[in-house]
Amino acid sequence: MSQSDSLGSTHFDDAGNAHMVDITAKPITARAATASSAIRMNTTAAQAVRTGNSCKGDVLSVARLAAIGATKWTSTLIPLCHAIPIEGVHVEFEWLSPSESAANDPADGHSETLRCSATVRTTYKTGVEMEAMTAASVAALTVYDMLKSVDRSMVIVETRLDSKEGGRSGVFSRL
Repeated sequence: MSQSDSLGSTHFDDAGNAHMVDITAKPITARAATASSAIRMNTTAAQAVRTGNSCKGDVLSVARLAAIGATKWTSTLIPLCHAIPIEGVHVEFEWLSPSESAANDPADGHSETLRCSATVRTTYKTGVEMEAMTAASVAALTVYDMLKSVDRSMVIVETRLDSKEGGRSGVFSRL
């Protein structure tokens, strides 16, 4: 039995060595993935985001640009990812209600949660899940960087794949 069969991963060859998957024979198809990352913060930090009055400027504009740029660097950051032509990136931000917030603990002083979502599109031989997850993660990290002078105790609570479409495995939707 090959290593990929026993582990359920195609990133290992029959000898158990990590390798980049050969996608030469795969067909080009339209693919999309949406991922999100949530960051919890105190009310003062959240107010700085909402009003655009952070001492470093418009937090969400900078985070959006960072997320878009991050999609292009995914194959450099994740060793076995293919360099994929990114054809579209859409980044959104939304404030979550306390009931929607992951791991919400009112005792920690973080009463506000911002979800950063990124949708990445391509027509290629492999998917863009990692690019979407990288974009969402970098958006949350950028929010942290822009607001750390206001709230160093912010917490990035989750990064997740929300949906994907295209390719052999078809459609996945968490929502």
